[in-house]
Amino acid sequence: MRFTLSVCLLALPLAVWAQTPLTEAEAVRLGLARADLADLERGAVQAAEAEALAAGLFPNPTLSYSRDRVDGSPDSVEQTWMLGQTFDLSGRRGLHREAASRRVASVTAGNAARQLDMAAEIRRRFHEVLFRQQTIRATEIWAQRFAQIEGTITKLARAGETSGYDQRRLSRERQTAEARLAAERAELDRSRARLMALTGAAADVPRLEGALLPSPLPPVDTALTGLDQRPDLQALSRRAEAADLDGRAARRGGIPDVTVGIGPKYVDNGSTQDNGMALSLSVPLPVFDRQQAGQQRAAAEALQARAEYRLAMSRAEVELRGLYRQAEGLRATAIDYRSRAVSASPELLRIAETAYRGGESSLLELLDAYRGALETETTALELEKRARDARIEFDLLTGSVTP
Repeated sequence: MRFTLSVCLLALPLAVWAQTPLTEAEAVRLGLARADLADLERGAVQAAEAEALAAGLFPNPTLSYSRDRVDGSPDSVEQTWMLGQTFDLSGRRGLHREAASRRVASVTAGNAARQLDMAAEIRRRFHEVLFRQQTIRATEIWAQRFAQIEGTITKLARAGETSGYDQRRLSRERQTAEARLAAERAELDRSRARLMALTGAAADVPRLEGALLPSPLPPVDTALTGLDQRPDLQALSRRAEAADLDGRAARRGGIPDVTVGIGPKYVDNGSTQDNGMALSLSVPLPVFDRQQAGQQRAAAEALQARAEYRLAMSRAEVELRGLYRQAEGLRATAIDYRSRAVSASPELLRIAETAYRGGESSLLELLDAYRGALETETTALELEKRARDARIEFDLLTGSVTP
């Protein structure tokens, strides 16, 4: 008994956690914390860091050995051991190392941009599920109204005050409600599966918690001010800087690397042996290759990256202003519609039900009132969903993970 009680007490926190509603912030946190995403980002950064490490390494020294016969005599032998090292006098290695570091920063910014895209997709799926949940709730209320009116029709039928057509018409309307409810639940299952695939959360999350209607947007001028800090734009900027550094290194192609060698030298002429030191110095002559291709390539890469940056920035500024107007307009429309049209539904339904019970209207008019109430609620939800989608696009454009 004590063992069973202990197991139940230990399992209680897990059960409570499993029943906790999933919020938008938690969904984004789960999606961005996935091990596969972390491995993908870490692999990209490590590959770029490996390039930076390679760019900063000194060239390996060389060890050479030579054996010569002096004057063609087999008794006279000259042996030389030489340890050579190449030195960069132009500073190209440091510039290439700095360029590789900028590419690491570009990859890191690219990872942040990928996280933004994934967070936006998770938020879209989250609010799609939330929209389906609330639509199902409204549809269930619509279906429950038939149970309420069924008792009234049954009483009227017993008293001979209603026709068999009304009963059949109500039955068909109920079937329509049940079919629509089943279709909405199927859509909910699919939307939830898509969300769980992105977050990696358990598929049995009971429900989502949140609001479809987004909060007010920050001033558009504030969003425009921080637009250049967006990760994808930062990645382009770092790429351009890396290309500039590679170009500076290429322009120093006329300054050759110097290879210096030093080592012992042994001379044996058969009767005597002499020892000494040998010194060598080699310099390639930059007659033909002075890194002209490297200069052109680096200039082209910098030109391309800066052009992409300007195009992206210009497009983002225009789209941001348009998205701001759209998001604010949809939000205001959704608020106005719910406060005016949706709030009037209960009174309209009360009037329609009273008129039907009093014999002042037909069943068709009552059913039309029920359908009108459902359509009003679903229209309000659709407006709120569109306002939320616009807000998610606005946040993605400004580089924000969550509002």
